[in-house]
Amino acid sequence: MSTSLVAGITFLAMWVLVPFLLALARVFGLYTIVRERTARVYVLFGKVIGILKEPGLHFLLFELGPAALIVNIFGSCEILDLRLDQEYRRSEPVNSEEGAPMGIGIWYEMWISDPVSYLFKNTDPRGSLRANVSNATVRCLSNMPLSEMLQTRHQMSQTVRNEVSPQSQAWGYQLGSVYIRKVHFRDSEMIRQIEEKVVNRLRQVTAAIRQAGANQVSVIASSAEREASVEFAKAAAIRPNTLGQALREIAQQPVVASTLFDILETQKLLSSGARLTLLAAGSHTRVLGDLLAAASLHAAPPAKPSA
Repeated sequence: MSTSLVAGITFLAMWVLVPFLLALARVFGLYTIVRERTARVYVLFGKVIGILKEPGLHFLLFELGPAALIVNIFGSCEILDLRLDQEYRRSEPVNSEEGAPMGIGIWYEMWISDPVSYLFKNTDPRGSLRANVSNATVRCLSNMPLSEMLQTRHQMSQTVRNEVSPQSQAWGYQLGSVYIRKVHFRDSEMIRQIEEKVVNRLRQVTAAIRQAGANQVSVIASSAEREASVEFAKAAAIRPNTLGQALREIAQQPVVASTLFDILETQKLLSSGARLTLLAAGSHTRVLGDLLAAASLHAAPPAKPSA
């Protein structure tokens, strides 16, 4: 037998014959495969003859008996998804006790707990659960005080869950977590008024904080000025004594005292802004002084006669 013939037979056996035989075995109910988080409900002549929930390979002859050979031909197999599902209802309309139109966003999760009830007790269990959650939200959360509605989300979530759970279980749905995610105002005019009030309140608080800060700064400044005045007064009181003591110590040294007073006299002359004329020492000092005095008298303008 040639290699190509063997390869052709192997190909037909692996990709045509084996899949055909496996499909034929599934049609006649010899075996089935249940995947993760799914359930298979077998119905024959209007009666449920078996439910398979465990994932893996199942031989239907051991699970359903002889009816497994004809259930796929004369009956039906419903495949249900048992995975956790969730939904979010936006802005369910409710009114507070004060009459404010409010909207509540509620999130909840659910999964199929009873496949038979899910299939035969309600034609649309998901839609019925959605309507039940919406009705329970409006019925249980209306006419609540506005402050409680804005602060007690956990309590409101538990109230809705306790209201919906018994009915959902009767439909084969198991209600999981329920959480009020958002509570908001539905009236745009009311939202605008609240925003204005909040802005005005923020302005008042800001102005009060600024005024309190300015007052505090004034108190601190006045306290500092008072303390500085006291210290300056103390310094002015002890200054004469300190200065006198220093002068007495300087007077004990004649050379130092003479030099100090010369320096002070020179500083006084320099600070007065007067014009100074320096003369050289010698025998002609008197003559130069007389000449400068005569020149200053001639340079001075004549005095105007009085009226």
